[in-house]
Amino acid sequence: MTLRPLAQYLPILDWGRRYDRGQFTGDLVAAVIVTIMLIPQSLAYALLAGMPPEAGIYASIAPIVLYAIFGTSRALAVGPVAVVSLMTAAAVGNIAEAGTAGYVTAALTLAFLSGAMLLALGLFRLGFLANFLSHPVIAGFITASGILIAASQLRHILGIEGEGHTLVEILASLWADLGEVNPITLLLGVTATAFLFWVRGGLKPLLLRMGLGPRLADIGAKTGPVLAIVGTTLAVWAFDLGSRGVAIVGEVPQSLPPLTLPSFSPDLLSQLFIPALLISIIGFVESISVAQTLAAKKRQRIDPDQELIGLGSANLGAAFTGGFPVTGGFSRSVVNFDAGAETPAAGAFTAVGLALAALFLTPLIYFLPKATLAATIIVAVLSLVDFSILKRAWAFSHADFAAVSVTILLTLVFGVEAGVSAGVVTSILVHLYKTSRPHMAVVGRVPGTEHFRNVLRHEVETQPHVLSLRVDESLYFPNARFLEDQLARHAAEKPELTDVVLMFPAVNEIDLSALESLEAINTRLRDADIRLHLSEVKGPVMDRLKRSHFLDDLTGEVFLSQHEAVCALAERR
Repeated sequence: MTLRPLAQYLPILDWGRRYDRGQFTGDLVAAVIVTIMLIPQSLAYALLAGMPPEAGIYASIAPIVLYAIFGTSRALAVGPVAVVSLMTAAAVGNIAEAGTAGYVTAALTLAFLSGAMLLALGLFRLGFLANFLSHPVIAGFITASGILIAASQLRHILGIEGEGHTLVEILASLWADLGEVNPITLLLGVTATAFLFWVRGGLKPLLLRMGLGPRLADIGAKTGPVLAIVGTTLAVWAFDLGSRGVAIVGEVPQSLPPLTLPSFSPDLLSQLFIPALLISIIGFVESISVAQTLAAKKRQRIDPDQELIGLGSANLGAAFTGGFPVTGGFSRSVVNFDAGAETPAAGAFTAVGLALAALFLTPLIYFLPKATLAATIIVAVLSLVDFSILKRAWAFSHADFAAVSVTILLTLVFGVEAGVSAGVVTSILVHLYKTSRPHMAVVGRVPGTEHFRNVLRHEVETQPHVLSLRVDESLYFPNARFLEDQLARHAAEKPELTDVVLMFPAVNEIDLSALESLEAINTRLRDADIRLHLSEVKGPVMDRLKRSHFLDDLTGEVFLSQHEAVCALAERR
């Protein structure tokens, strides 16, 4: 195998050959900064996923290295993210109880399934399937997920037991246990949350006033959660708050990621298949959007199908090294980019830093309160909540508004799987509805030009014996009969009609149902002594028509342009 085809599957062979000292320096600096940020973030998302704290660090080591080998983005940072962690907890929580060996095994299996699906989609170049998840649905799902995640972490802030995978269940559980609030935990949680909110908006200006440069100030602000972790950990240790009911992380193993095996039980695999599919699609959409945004800033190219292979490999790595499903994260990727990452090697260096942290720093987080991790999650996910999408969707398209609303409502009430599934189904139904009633316009010629426009919108010239109907949508089974009905209606309104011209400038595809409709139209018009013509037919559509008998039976002609058709029919009159 030559180097070029191999490099298509191993992008490291491309950028690795040109790796230099300047890129090494940029990648190393970025890795140090991202490592500092990822330690608390990884622990927090492990908590969200219902996994042991160390699983968050493990899920950020091997996956990063594998993505550096197979991925195409120079800045994407792969690891646990909020939405995927929530979906993991929702999926695995239906199978096993959090904290049990069965729960961990199910999470490993979920990562394995997700990785296998992503890898298969990439190898067979099926990345286009993610397009079935429209942007309004994604926006609605992320908004609802942000609310769910924030609500699910309130129990750690309050220091009470709580459970549930829907907003109704979570709120009901919190209300039932409200009398058992731990005041010390509440104080720590509220203080940490308030501090982190201040960090997002107030720390950078403070650092600028202290004389730091804009870049250093920005990076310092993004690593602010470390200060909250250090401060609250020291407070718990100094005042022995663990003995007063404050939940802490406790002992975290000092070790590199272990070799683990997911379960290959057919029963478990069947239970996790749909959740794994949804996680794969959501994770890929989130990852590819971040990767393309960052790549555009440096005029780099992202290969979506290779990204599927990279993310698939990362998830397989998580499955065999004690992790859980991962994808490209927005916040860590932006920090990675802003910190000066030049190549995917920055991710590999980050993995080394996290491995060192797993070996030497885990004893330092023994007294870390879970309330601080919950505060970190809450502050991070609330930035995802965007209700303005509802206003924008309503103003632009009521159908898109319906898709967003259904996704948000069902995600909050019935859970993430129901929300995403309903969003996908709603998007497809909305698309089918729109295309089943395509826009069709009777057109005439703009005086003095060869341009044809809608008679209802412009002052145009028409001929009483000619009906020019422009079809603004591809023709297939949902809208084939609609074309028949519209044409019959317009023809009935013009008793002097002798010729009908169907303009096809926007028709990119015709299926067998549409072909049969065209044949029926041709027959009915012929019986009424009306000729049927086509104009501005695209090449692929014409190729399809030539493979049938339609053109042989056509009562009229196929014209290159609508102007040519109108001129020819005017002369024949």
